[in-house]
Amino acid sequence: MAITLKGKLPRTGTTIFSVMSKLAQECGAINLSQGFPDFPVDEKLIALVDAAMRNGHNQYAPMPGLPALREGIAAKVERLYGPRFDAGSEVTVTAGATQAIFTAIAAVVHPGDEVVIIDPAYDSYAPAVELFGGKPVHVRLDADMKFNAAAVQAAITKRTRMLMINTPHNPAGTILRDADMRRIAELLRGTDILLLSDEVYEHLVYDAEPHASAINYPELRERAFVVFSFGKVFHATGWKIGYVIAPGPLMAEFRKTHQFNVFSVNTPMQHALAAYLGDPLHYTGVASLFQAKRDRFAEGLRNSRFTLLPCEGSYFQVAEYSAIGNEDDLAFAEHLARRHGVAAIPLSPFYNDPPPGQRLLRFCFAKQDATLDAAIEKLCKI
Repeated sequence: MAITLKGKLPRTGTTIFSVMSKLAQECGAINLSQGFPDFPVDEKLIALVDAAMRNGHNQYAPMPGLPALREGIAAKVERLYGPRFDAGSEVTVTAGATQAIFTAIAAVVHPGDEVVIIDPAYDSYAPAVELFGGKPVHVRLDADMKFNAAAVQAAITKRTRMLMINTPHNPAGTILRDADMRRIAELLRGTDILLLSDEVYEHLVYDAEPHASAINYPELRERAFVVFSFGKVFHATGWKIGYVIAPGPLMAEFRKTHQFNVFSVNTPMQHALAAYLGDPLHYTGVASLFQAKRDRFAEGLRNSRFTLLPCEGSYFQVAEYSAIGNEDDLAFAEHLARRHGVAAIPLSPFYNDPPPGQRLLRFCFAKQDATLDAAIEKLCKI
């Protein structure tokens, strides 16, 4: 007799990132789809991991994270944004940013609560909300991929428990600016709505623009889980180590769930990151590195038939392809990989309800120059 199974995510399939990376591997396409660098981690950081392992740091770390690493994170945050968070009660090391997001939602979202999600949105947001009985309420960015405060305001109800924001934005490549953050503070003022601010690309903001972190705004800081990633800034996405900053009462709830979700995070890598984080030069030059790659990719595609949207941050370039064909983006992305040898991510999976007629792909430019140049050559022949 077959077992009857009622899943909790009946509309959710395999993530588009896995689908496109698998396709790239199958047909030997240059993989500009999944967001990971193809260049090596700093040898200094690798040596620090090796030393930590050889020095016996191979057992469980403390549940909230290694004290030395949490102190280093608190010092980094103070250096960049001003406020000093208590490393003991307001900083927690996580098994990547996705786990931090999942755990924050698990800790505070109850059945029937509404969570406002701004589309296009990273594809883990809505499923996490649904798993804990919440209701995702989707609001689109404007056609130029900019924040629409009026649309967010219209989506807020008495049942709204959380607003989720992402800056720099994946997949759009746009950023929230000071005026946007102040408007968000106005929208949440006088409510019990919590904020989850996904800031994993904090160091990838271009053209001398500042990163407008929720940490900079007292009204937001007091109600926010702010999520960051070591993998993004140190080119080590496979390490899956991030951290979350939150005021004490919120963090206490976060840790109640975190301890049963993963308990603790990779010990030798925490020791290595604690030592590596002490030198600000290890993260302050990241923006210039990736801005140069953004500019190389954009300049290379100047004579292609793709139209590039502005990229203000992250390591993603969104491109419009309607001058090439009118296929939907899923079909176009598959043909691009199979026929032309370049894998990209279609934008429609980032929406609950994709805008009709939108023809956009996301390319990851966090690659070696040779990889980018090879991809540019193929894309310009289309």
